[in-house]
Amino acid sequence: MESISVFDMLKIGVGPSSSHTLGPWRAAQRWIDELKTANWFEEVTEVYIDLYGSLSLTGKGHATDLAAILGLSGYDPVTIAIDTIDTEIDLVKKNKHLVLNGERIIEFSIESHVIFHKKFLDFHPNGMTFRAKLKSNKMISSTFYSIGGGFVVKKERKNAKKKEIAFNKFSFPIHNATELQEVCKRENKKISEIVLENERSLRSDKEIDEGLKAIWNVMLESMYTGCHTEGILPGGLNVTRRSFNTHKNLIGDANYDSPENWINAIRNTEVKFRQILKWVSCFALSVNEVNASLGRVVTAPTNGSAGVIPAVLMYYMVIENHDADFEDIKQFLLVAGEIGSLFKKGATISAAMGGCQAEIGVSSSMAAGALTELMGGTPEQVLMASEIAMEHHLGLTCDPIAGLVQIPCIERNAMGAIKAINASEMALDGDASKAKVPLDKVIQTMWETAQDMSSKYKETSEGGLAVRVNMSDC
Repeated sequence: MESISVFDMLKIGVGPSSSHTLGPWRAAQRWIDELKTANWFEEVTEVYIDLYGSLSLTGKGHATDLAAILGLSGYDPVTIAIDTIDTEIDLVKKNKHLVLNGERIIEFSIESHVIFHKKFLDFHPNGMTFRAKLKSNKMISSTFYSIGGGFVVKKERKNAKKKEIAFNKFSFPIHNATELQEVCKRENKKISEIVLENERSLRSDKEIDEGLKAIWNVMLESMYTGCHTEGILPGGLNVTRRSFNTHKNLIGDANYDSPENWINAIRNTEVKFRQILKWVSCFALSVNEVNASLGRVVTAPTNGSAGVIPAVLMYYMVIENHDADFEDIKQFLLVAGEIGSLFKKGATISAAMGGCQAEIGVSSSMAAGALTELMGGTPEQVLMASEIAMEHHLGLTCDPIAGLVQIPCIERNAMGAIKAINASEMALDGDASKAKVPLDKVIQTMWETAQDMSSKYKETSEGGLAVRVNMSDC
């Protein structure tokens, strides 16, 4: 069993997809490292990017080719200035070359050096191969797989051993929800406290706090940016940004000059039931509108589902607890990360493997559990809330129109957030000892459902809404 940190589940990156954008970007960076380690970097005269399966079928809509190019060019998704991305890609197109890792100019044409292969590689639907021609005319290559949530692996899984060693150093190595519940009971601790102890085996308290603050800041910034940006999303579907007008109607004449002051402004608005629904939806929509426009978001656990967790956490801060501070944020993110890791260990967080149940379903489950602990729920109720949320996403397909993370993806984040809050309330009002469906069972069921699901409903745009609704209809 591999160690999975909160910072594995919640990663800062660029949209629109963790598996189709962030993963290929990271893979390109890893390949550069491989070239340097093998002393081949200075010998490279030409590079090719081969995209397979789901990365090919929906790669254009997910900016897979552009992400790989930016990775090869030496840019990092955490630090790149978002407003420079289009300029950098335009320069590659115009000059017919890229600057490999920002160091060496080599000839490169997107049309001829990025190749889309519809066939699937055996190991995983999201396969990609980087090839290089050396000065000696020798061709070398390396194949990577983007397995969801920004995780990138190679078939031989050499890094998995390091992860296993780290897992065994955890104070509380946990394989599944049953073990998590037993550890909480034995140690008389909350889930967040158990997770924090495990994180301390990997990094200091200062590093943990700084990392979680950085994650929350990106979440908050993405909500703020989305709510204050109007217009049409890129990609050709002509989808109008909706969070801007919704937010404008909700916020009224409030005055604020920063994301932090914005939180206080929202706390002073009317919060009847309809307004609460609209605020939660607005928060979720805003994040995924930013994601759809190659903005910076946090995988939670993926980019396509990035809006659910921020929306539910923001709900807690502006509706449930006006005194909420970083300690509440920290607690929420620790629990959410742990719930997500249970799904990654027992099933998948990749839509290409499991459909949208593996993204929105998991994010809703993560948010439901995290909210439940903040609301005073027991570990048993936390797991019950997580189970309820996933149970009502089972079988959800991934069928993005035109391969874009827009329709139905953006709306699904709003629905997932609302379901998470509802699941939490049901668990808090229920008797967890009488729950009929343990979280481990629903995780197993999700994985079985994923395996039975037709491949055309797994992020290929070959079934469902993706074929029933054409670009011309939009």
